[in-house]
Amino acid sequence: MKALTNKNVLLGISGSIAAYKSPDIVRRLQELGAEVRVVLTAGGAEFVSKRSLQTVSKNKVHDNLWDKEAELSIGHIELAKWADAIIIAPASANTIAKLCHGKADDLLTTLILATTAKILIAPAMNQQMYGSMATQDNLKLLESRDMVIAKPEFGEQACGDIGAGRLAEPASIAAQTANLFQNTQLSGKNVMITLGATIEAIDPVRFISNHSSGKMGMALASACVEAGATVTLIIGTISVAVESRATSVFVTSAQDMLDAVMNDIDEQDIFISCAAVADYRPAEVSKNKIKKDCETLAIDLVRNPDILANVCQMKNKPICVGFAAETENLLKNAKNKLKNKGCDAIILNDVSNTKIGLKSDQNEVFFITDKVCEKIEINSKIIIAQKLVIKISEALI
Repeated sequence: MKALTNKNVLLGISGSIAAYKSPDIVRRLQELGAEVRVVLTAGGAEFVSKRSLQTVSKNKVHDNLWDKEAELSIGHIELAKWADAIIIAPASANTIAKLCHGKADDLLTTLILATTAKILIAPAMNQQMYGSMATQDNLKLLESRDMVIAKPEFGEQACGDIGAGRLAEPASIAAQTANLFQNTQLSGKNVMITLGATIEAIDPVRFISNHSSGKMGMALASACVEAGATVTLIIGTISVAVESRATSVFVTSAQDMLDAVMNDIDEQDIFISCAAVADYRPAEVSKNKIKKDCETLAIDLVRNPDILANVCQMKNKPICVGFAAETENLLKNAKNKLKNKGCDAIILNDVSNTKIGLKSDQNEVFFITDKVCEKIEINSKIIIAQKLVIKISEALI
């Protein structure tokens, strides 16, 4: 999963010759998975065209605080709410000074005052202007307001001077934007996650399984990695890309999954049982393909091992978080599972709702412990996963 997947990034471009690099910044942000919109100041428009930015971003370029069409819905407020991050690159000395004093005389500075998004400032100017006491004091003031400064590079400038003031490279700006969303809530923790569906063979060509895609588990994997954890994945059948920053172990059956879990569980601080494990398996697996000789066919089933219960019963168990995929009596069943399994938390979701079902990209869950029962409203599974990591870290660690 890309570092800026499902992130909305607003790129503000102010008056600097370095604005010619802004289309490349847009592309670099998109490569990391971001949806990018552009705000172009009057100064920025002197160095880069609105058309080129619109072509690269594939979105309308915003350049007018008094856009009549946009202001019908208070456009600058909508943009401020839309953005997860606002990047000003290049940020001129004048724009930096205006931000320090809370001026709102154009669309970009108005957005900064109206947003709760993360903000990154990438200065670009003459080396003497950058080194001046006023600019340095201004940058320190913005840092004190939790804005991140992408420090400019040292080198030859358009005016011929040599020194610090060149805009940071587009790839570096994109990487620093991604870093805005990293946190340390699980720093130093080892987390194991089971995900996907298990397969229980009937004969060489048929099996028992379910509709699990692995999307929720993989979203949790990415969220845990981004929160600083070392993640081990025990993966059944999935239909989603694997989180490359985690260690992955692939399994087939419930017994395979249990064996893989127990093989490494002693090293884990947190165990998240997200896999859709088949509760039963055929008592006997036919060596040959079963023929269609009869109108009916009876298959004896036996219970599979309960992976979550096995981990919860360990003497020195990790923090255990289970999932309850329910279709009726949702809260009652989930709370019973919390008690009966002996786990520390249960994440409940209603799989009868097709909008948040096993194959959906969205989810809506309840986070349940013996002390809390909190609903996380419908959102993408990626966002749900990020919120769950916060819940887990606050409630259990």
